[in-house]
Amino acid sequence: MKSDRILSLLGLSARSRNLVSGEFSTEKAVKAGKAELVIVSSDASDNTKKLFSDKCRFYGIPFYLYGTKAELGRAIGKEIRSSVAVMDKGLAETIIKRLENS
Repeated sequence: MKSDRILSLLGLSARSRNLVSGEFSTEKAVKAGKAELVIVSSDASDNTKKLFSDKCRFYGIPFYLYGTKAELGRAIGKEIRSSVAVMDKGLAETIIKRLENS
């Protein structure tokens, strides 16, 4: 299990109520223009990856594949999660910087 800064920041986002998780909520946040960043687990289904990469491209939202469903879920204190959306711009920018450098 990797305990890293990106997962810690996702946990922080979740605790500060600036994160939604699960496909339905993530998609809703994207369509509503509330998502600043979408992360999909690298072990998510191809359909899920394609759905979010297409949606994020359409809405101009940064999209990354990162971690596993179990790691994403554990980071935010939930069961397994294949997708999360960060809604705080500052947190999203910090996480993106870390993703770019990892």
